[in-house]
Amino acid sequence: MGKFAARSSIALIGILVAVCSAQTGKVERIGPLTDPAVPEAVRQTLDPAGYRISLDDGTAFCELWLRKSVPAQAKKDAADVVYPQLAESTLVGVLHYPKGGSDYRGQTISAGLYTLRYELMPSDANHLGAAPNRDFLLLVPAASDADPDAVFKFPDLVALSERATGTRHPGCLSLVQHDNGGTAPGISKDDQDHWTFSSNMEVSTGEKISFALVVKGTAQQ
Repeated sequence: MGKFAARSSIALIGILVAVCSAQTGKVERIGPLTDPAVPEAVRQTLDPAGYRISLDDGTAFCELWLRKSVPAQAKKDAADVVYPQLAESTLVGVLHYPKGGSDYRGQTISAGLYTLRYELMPSDANHLGAAPNRDFLLLVPAASDADPDAVFKFPDLVALSERATGTRHPGCLSLVQHDNGGTAPGISKDDQDHWTFSSNMEVSTGEKISFALVVKGTAQQ
């Protein structure tokens, strides 16, 4: 093999490695959330270490801080619920979009900080087949959610989340079954263009549960 061919092969390998690396995304640990746009009472509940999630272009897509200890309830048997330990409307964490994003319905979410509250999709004809399971995190503009221990009725939480989208539908991110086979934080992309962040969260019982959240990607039509 000539020098030119060898150099070309090396360059090609380098390009392929870079492309493959970019496609996998990246998760980095970051420091505490200090932005005063998030009410102090909420910030006090958060783990001091957050996550910066980058996708295939290498730039930060979002940042996430989980609650130090997420309130848990007694597990309930439900075939279409993946996280029965979580009670509806429970605050799970805070998400930051540096440049904006979109939810599982494809609705635009402006740049900013949002609380994440657990909710179940209604099991009615209007939502049949909209997602593989009913577990979601609803986005609420952080300035509108000052009490981390507040308990909302479903219509009230939906109304708050509609402020994140500016539409008559809440901003929702799909929680799915954790299946990456490990406990380390990670980001992965499937064949439906769903980017899923997976990690552990600690609940008030002292248990650590694995979870997976679709941070980018829309429901299949």
